[in-house]
Amino acid sequence: MALVEKLLPIGHRIFRTRLGAPAVPLARRNFVANGRRLARSLAGIGFAALLMMVELGLQSGFVESSLALLRRLDGELMLMSSAKYQFVNPEPFSRRQLYAARGVSGVASVRPFYVQRTSWKNPQDLKLTLVMVFAFDPEQPVLVFPEIDAHLDALRQPDTILADRRAREAVGHVSDGIETELARRKVTVVGTFSLGPDFFSDGNVIMSDRNFFKLFGIGSADSADFPDVEIGVVKVLPGFKVLDVQRALAAAMPENVAVRTKSDLIAMEAQFHDEVTAVGPLFWIGTLVGFAVGMLISYQILFSELSDQLSQYATLKAMGYQNRYLVKVVLEQAVLYALLGYIPAWLLAHVVFYIIGEMALMPMSVSFSLTAISLGLTVLMCVGSALIAVRRVIAADPAELFR
Repeated sequence: MALVEKLLPIGHRIFRTRLGAPAVPLARRNFVANGRRLARSLAGIGFAALLMMVELGLQSGFVESSLALLRRLDGELMLMSSAKYQFVNPEPFSRRQLYAARGVSGVASVRPFYVQRTSWKNPQDLKLTLVMVFAFDPEQPVLVFPEIDAHLDALRQPDTILADRRAREAVGHVSDGIETELARRKVTVVGTFSLGPDFFSDGNVIMSDRNFFKLFGIGSADSADFPDVEIGVVKVLPGFKVLDVQRALAAAMPENVAVRTKSDLIAMEAQFHDEVTAVGPLFWIGTLVGFAVGMLISYQILFSELSDQLSQYATLKAMGYQNRYLVKVVLEQAVLYALLGYIPAWLLAHVVFYIIGEMALMPMSVSFSLTAISLGLTVLMCVGSALIAVRRVIAADPAELFR
């Protein structure tokens, strides 16, 4: 009876709501009723939210590492083999098509770009690892890198390269003047740039096209008949629409050459990693595991609270309140848990992402899309568990008050 007497003033104020007076924030009152329990609950939900954010961040970081170089390409359109499904997958096409493309209206320039994955000898421990090699004519640079522009003259020298200083430890320490082996041939580092490794290689190397031909035994550097190319980087003249030039190029090219915008190429590469490689499924499974863990945590929290407050809900039912109102209160409380548990997890994610990014050499950031997805999953996690736990309230019998 003492409990009923305590609840009567609350019931009176709730009834005033039906007459137009302000409602009692029952969900908020329940939410803050026990400070220690609230802290433990928010910590548990925050942990699940952080786990999902880390999984999503790793997936985004791995994909973004494969797109970093594509974003540096200095062109609006890309010529590539129509059979090419991944940027680093070798699918060259005839360089003669570049000459044909230069005659299309609206095209300012078409520059060849070469790609090759090969072995690299660590200059310190002499162990071999894999790196990506990118090559172009120093007279026609295709990458937007201030560090590369500053070393174009040095790249013209025989057997010279630029090395990625953000490579993994397997590549070793690189600096100007270091000699090592690339594809089992001696090369000299004449400068460095910062890009970072990807899912398939430990680092990156940049060289001139002539050194590329010499190193890999492709074609003849003294011949006008240069080897096939991987990418033709197209600059569009000012005043021309990119899509119009794309259509004109597509009409001029044979069927085995595709004309893609830079954004299309980036989207194609991202889709490949999300759907074909193990990166997408692996981290989405990790996200689902975090979601399941969060469901269990939030269900335990809400079920425990509802069990402790069951007599209060039974009193409200005895006063005439329908299950719909009680479910609404529980769902509001679940949303409060989701939002307030997410905030510290979101702040902590910035620190965790920085640490992981520096250790794994991946571009990790708490982006808007990651925030939106993880927040939506956190709210869904808490609301879903609330809908399961609220059955305890729906089944509550007012007679339990007097037992």
